[in-house]
Amino acid sequence: MSVAEENESVRTPVPLLTPRDGVPDVITTAGGVDAAAAALSSGTGPLAVDAERASGYRYSSRAYLIQLRRPGSGTVLIDPIPTAGALAPLAEAINGLEWVLHSADQDLPCLAELGLQPDAVYDTELAGRLAGFERVGLAAIVERMLGFELRKGHGAADWSTRPLPDSWLNYAALDVEILVDLREAMAAELERQGKSQWAAEEFEHVRSAGPPAPKPDRWRRTSKIHTLKDPRRLAIVRELWTTRDEIAARRDVAPGRVLPDSAIIAAAEAIPRGPEELRALPVFGGPRQRRQSRVWLSAIERARALPTSELPPLTQPFTGPPPANRWSRHHPEAAARLTAARTEMTALSEVVQVPVENLVSPELVRRLCWDWAPVSGVDVTDYIAMRFADGGARPWQRELVAPRLAKVLGA
Repeated sequence: MSVAEENESVRTPVPLLTPRDGVPDVITTAGGVDAAAAALSSGTGPLAVDAERASGYRYSSRAYLIQLRRPGSGTVLIDPIPTAGALAPLAEAINGLEWVLHSADQDLPCLAELGLQPDAVYDTELAGRLAGFERVGLAAIVERMLGFELRKGHGAADWSTRPLPDSWLNYAALDVEILVDLREAMAAELERQGKSQWAAEEFEHVRSAGPPAPKPDRWRRTSKIHTLKDPRRLAIVRELWTTRDEIAARRDVAPGRVLPDSAIIAAAEAIPRGPEELRALPVFGGPRQRRQSRVWLSAIERARALPTSELPPLTQPFTGPPPANRWSRHHPEAAARLTAARTEMTALSEVVQVPVENLVSPELVRRLCWDWAPVSGVDVTDYIAMRFADGGARPWQRELVAPRLAKVLGA
């Protein structure tokens, strides 16, 4: 029986309601940062790290609270807004440590903006995926591995609020309270499963990946845009979306709080030609939007004035293979390869107890099947491994997946 199974069978979860040392005061001064850096330097072992943003409220992804805890040092809460220019001592104290985070890719970019970048990472959420856990949220893994009930409730709050409520700070401190303990439990579980090296490669990939590249044509992600079948209306969506994005960035407000997607779609459907027609639409008749009527109408007019040659296509141009559901009609060989590959990947996932998407990027598999062109004289397994390496797959993924796919694709 595994550690996780033993924990589930014998433990009744114990509510974890307050940090063992209490909730520390939030550091808001350069002197406070200096003292925190000294305290953390005197600790031992890995550093538990978390950051709170204001997603859904602010345009930026900046951190509005940083939580740190290290054995022998206690917990530190830092407000990075007033201290952003004074974090060099903190960076010197912690950047050379291993950081323990849950969903590291969510927090590392906003911390890097502040000059905080670890030499090594341990991601407990990713560890849970590699261990085959069905539920990998922090509360679920803490309960499974450590037997504590970690109650959530403020993760989606507006962390740009000042002052931060005491209940929020208690929640924030608990997020790093037992992360180091969880790291040790997960490391033991992955070692038992023979997946420690897999985890090490995945963690380094997350640490060195950097922020994701902006996606092209982000305006096409407007909710319900699929209901519009006319290029002119799509142009209106694009202009309204771009105008909204510029306003949101300038004000540092989430775009949906400037103008909801539903209003953009409604305007594109109606194509209003004046203030009264615009204000008759949902949302645009409200007091705040009435003051912005000229801004939105100008965006609509720009779209209406575009020549046909400058209108956006109804569908986003492909930068790679077309959607897989279109393959069977015009490219049946590629479709057959993809079906065989997906079947084999599902079987492998069940054997090693790792989600398919973590075995190797599904996009790499899709491109492999579409562009299948083995090189004469090159072993099929080596060809697949080479293609995956070019796409950023880690060594453990290539060693595990390439032989299995070669078996079905090389036939």
